[in-house]
Amino acid sequence: MTLAAPLREEHVPASACPACVAAPSAENIAAMAAGAQGARLVFSLPTAHCAACISTVEQAAQAVPGVRSARVNLTLRRVSVDADPDVTPERMIAALAGVGYEAHELDPGLLSATETDRQGRDLLMRLGVAFFSMMNVMLLSVAVWSGAEDATRDLFHWISAAIALPTVIFAGQPFFKSAWASLRVGRLGMDVPISLALILASSISLFETWKGGHHAYFDAAVMLSFFLLAGRYLDHRTRAVARSAAEELAALEVPRAVVLRDGVETVVPIAEVAVGDLVRVRPGGRMPVDGVVVAGQSELDRSLLTGESLPVFAGPDTVVSAGEVNLTGPLTLRVTAAGRESSLHRMADLVAVAESAKTRYTSLAERASGWYSPLVHILSFSAFGFWMWKTGGDLRFAVNISAAVLIITCPCALGLAVPAVVTAASGKLFRKGLLIKHGTALERLAEVDTVVFDKTGTLTMGAPQLTNLADHPRAAVEVAAALAAASSHPLAQALVAGARAAGIHPARVEALREVPGYGVEGLWKGRRVRLGRAEWCGTEPLDATATYLSTGEGTAPDAIRAFTFADSLRPGAAEAVASLRAQGLNVVLLSGDAQGAVWDMAARLGIADWKAGVLPAEKAAEVQAMTQAGRRVLMVGDGLNDTAALAAAHVSISPASALDAARVASDIVLLGQDMAPIGDALRIARQASRRIVENFGISAAYNVVAVPLALVGMATPLAAAAAMSLSSITVSLNALRLR
Repeated sequence: MTLAAPLREEHVPASACPACVAAPSAENIAAMAAGAQGARLVFSLPTAHCAACISTVEQAAQAVPGVRSARVNLTLRRVSVDADPDVTPERMIAALAGVGYEAHELDPGLLSATETDRQGRDLLMRLGVAFFSMMNVMLLSVAVWSGAEDATRDLFHWISAAIALPTVIFAGQPFFKSAWASLRVGRLGMDVPISLALILASSISLFETWKGGHHAYFDAAVMLSFFLLAGRYLDHRTRAVARSAAEELAALEVPRAVVLRDGVETVVPIAEVAVGDLVRVRPGGRMPVDGVVVAGQSELDRSLLTGESLPVFAGPDTVVSAGEVNLTGPLTLRVTAAGRESSLHRMADLVAVAESAKTRYTSLAERASGWYSPLVHILSFSAFGFWMWKTGGDLRFAVNISAAVLIITCPCALGLAVPAVVTAASGKLFRKGLLIKHGTALERLAEVDTVVFDKTGTLTMGAPQLTNLADHPRAAVEVAAALAAASSHPLAQALVAGARAAGIHPARVEALREVPGYGVEGLWKGRRVRLGRAEWCGTEPLDATATYLSTGEGTAPDAIRAFTFADSLRPGAAEAVASLRAQGLNVVLLSGDAQGAVWDMAARLGIADWKAGVLPAEKAAEVQAMTQAGRRVLMVGDGLNDTAALAAAHVSISPASALDAARVASDIVLLGQDMAPIGDALRIARQASRRIVENFGISAAYNVVAVPLALVGMATPLAAAAAMSLSSITVSLNALRLR
């Protein structure tokens, strides 16, 4: 049995400050486009987690000669570096490792050119303008309502027009553009009646002011703009964190490879690597291509792709895949697939397909608008036609009635029904340690009947712990600790940590040497001692995660000792599974790990339905099969091997410690290490779904009462705007009951 895989870069301690994960994306100001005089390098920082990391990483990067600037994006856990062409990624990775930060190069060409929340800032700016104008126009309206007449009334109306008309034109842009886009394709979206209401209210008011009329409704127009923008901004904020997981996966591909040409190592872009080329991969490096080992021996960490917690031995003729990590020795590969043909890129394509399927899910509000918008227009035009006939052609009166109907039926409450609930529920879940990223995630979460868990790094911490230290004499542990200290292997480090915690100091072992793919050996009291694979130490492997110590004592019973390890459960894992089962949900465990480890975990948690050795594509296929069988699946996972399944599931959750690609493929992020809030999430989601339905009921009841009043001419456009505002406030207050 070999030493286990190193801790994957996605298995890092959860952030101590939830804001590090929850904050909206910020632009990498220093990440300038590469030019003839410099280069842009982008690195993933999986262990960066708080504000102190920013200054430490930036200072370390800027201390490298040739680096002009460095900027950390903590939300994305990346650092962008603007440097001279001679600054290599290896130098930067080494510099960051020197201050304790693991770094992996990303391909900047495959990342978004900008990640700023421009749409959010734009909506917020328009919302502020609408609020400022609304308050000022309302103050002027009070003077008119108080009895201002003739020239004074007309003056106040013209001042209101000077404030309101530019405001409606500016603040209403999101609705006007959306309405025009709908009309161009022959569809009546929710923004069409909204735009008509804004235009009609403003036009009638301007006409009345020009004619010296007693009534103008500029206050109604700006009030409409404000409440509609508030709903639109709330809706936008629920979606602002989501990014493309397929893009993130593609950026994880190694952008360069060391190719052997005529025996000389040459660093070339991955696009220039061809099938049949020889590629050299050094220890600690990620495989840039799919290939077959032709020279060298090492161990491979496949946990990123398959979820296997133990590494596998790699020697001549071993098949390797892009994305796997070479652990201990240099390898030479013959390329079988590179770039877009690699297994890693094919996985990115799987995620892209699954994500596009998920985006076809529309919110309840969008579905309701399908019948609501045509009905609003029919009522408004019917009222206009009836009153034109009834009054003998009084255009002013008929238009006022038509505008009042449009305003009073304006889908502001309908537009707020979902965002208000989602915002309230998101705040409640955030306080419990869950971040909602997708606007429809709560609605989908309420429909879940099956929960699928990954094992390593999700139900477990992904970190081995020594389990049988007390079974070994102190002298054997001292020797094992001395050998383990010479290796960076996670099992070796776990052994060192266990010995240190027990107060055991390493023995004096000389001539220490790490043998790639096998373990560490040295001389102790003149005898050769080894720590590593079972066969290397001269014994049969146990059916457990273990490393073996050979003390060179021949056939003595205790000449070879096995140090066993177990992956510790994530806090709250047992409580989360118990809570889900108590709610009547079917719980499934799908893992790429070995059958023994998965069986043990399923038994510990009481999960009857489990599968081991599941590859990434198979995991996504399992989720899709459940979906096709009519089940609504919640997928909980953290690794690159889980991203396709996360995207394919009805709704998905990943820990904040997960790989970036898994985090962005999911709809909800678990901010802390405790998994117990997952059970609360489903309960709150069902409550939120009930509140959304209640809000639709409130909106419908309001229309049943208010629309007839508008149709018979008993509601002016201003009264209609006030009634519309009251319904919006009622919907918002009902949503706040979730808190």
